[in-house]
Amino acid sequence: MKNRDLSNFMNVAGFASIIASIVIWAAQGGQASKAEEKAHGERFGIFVGLWAPTFFILANRLELAAQEEEK
Repeated sequence: MKNRDLSNFMNVAGFASIIASIVIWAAQGGQASKAEEKAHGERFGIFVGLWAPTFFILANRLELAAQEEEK
């Protein structure tokens, strides 16, 4: 794959991570009756949500690399 394609993929993965984080929190943490289950769902949702900045940073770096290739 080319750097620009990988950059686009990383951007999509970043947004998917944000959406997945919200879905995980709502499905596991938000609806749980026990405090332990609720805490687990919240932590797992936060864990998945923390991937987004990494994906966006990688997308930025790959975009810069694609621009350098075009020069």
